[in-house]
Amino acid sequence: MVHRDNILLLSNRASGELAGKVSAELNVPVTEMVRKEFSDGEIYHAFPCDVSGRDIIIIAATPDDSAHQELLDLIAGCRYWNSKSINVVIPYLGYSTMERAKPESGEIPKGVTRSRQIFRTRPDYVAFIDLHSEAVLHAHAGEVRTRHLWTEKLAADKIRERGFRDYVLVSPDYGFSKRVARLAGLLDCPHTAANKDRYDVDKTIIGQLSSAVKGKTAIICDDMIRTGGSMLQTIDRCYEAGAVDVIIMATHLVLSGEAREKFQAKGIKRIIGSDTYPGCQSDELMDLFTVAPLIAEELNHYLRLE
Repeated sequence: MVHRDNILLLSNRASGELAGKVSAELNVPVTEMVRKEFSDGEIYHAFPCDVSGRDIIIIAATPDDSAHQELLDLIAGCRYWNSKSINVVIPYLGYSTMERAKPESGEIPKGVTRSRQIFRTRPDYVAFIDLHSEAVLHAHAGEVRTRHLWTEKLAADKIRERGFRDYVLVSPDYGFSKRVARLAGLLDCPHTAANKDRYDVDKTIIGQLSSAVKGKTAIICDDMIRTGGSMLQTIDRCYEAGAVDVIIMATHLVLSGEAREKFQAKGIKRIIGSDTYPGCQSDELMDLFTVAPLIAEELNHYLRLE
């Protein structure tokens, strides 16, 4: 068991807002790191209190290289100053779609190599949320306990809350269809999948979709929206198959470049997702749910807080 008074809840800069929500759920205050930037660009970090013998929780998404490096520094710093345990939750893992390299391509599978960097700093426990591939869970030599947390229940609650009627869940590819089937089971609704083929880093072709969406609202579900290419094509396939309306749902709302504008140009009025990706906010298009309760529930169970 871990006493709440012995916990220090930290975050990297990227996940400060989400850490605040987790803090409220756990009834544990966020401890703010001392941060400074030198004139040459180097970053100074210091713990504001003694971390020796303390149980550390770090909430840290890694959407860019700076956020990834800060997470490594925080874990290594806790280890250097002899923390009792180091428990990390990574709401969004950068490079997570690069979990394997094509034969003879020379590609670096950064989803795996960057996860290994995290594991090699020797945290005791690392949890990820809605990974693109579970391959990264096994990118260590067995010294680190890993967990994969799923947001299906939170997503199902959000769909029920919005009161959608006569809808079908749609996966943009067969690889994600098992996840969509689990969500459909929670909602007791039908589901179907399109056929996706990737031919470049950010380019895909979406094939035909079944007539299961005819006369219904299609809710297209995925783990992530980055450029939106797959989703945008799936929207077209849904309407071609007879859908009367299309809603978008994804856990990690990256929406890089002009993705948001492209969805609006397609007539999409609602994109449902979580707050795992830093800076993402609810507005007239985005409808977010927080993963803070999921993180708090997991930490309560794993650490057996008292």
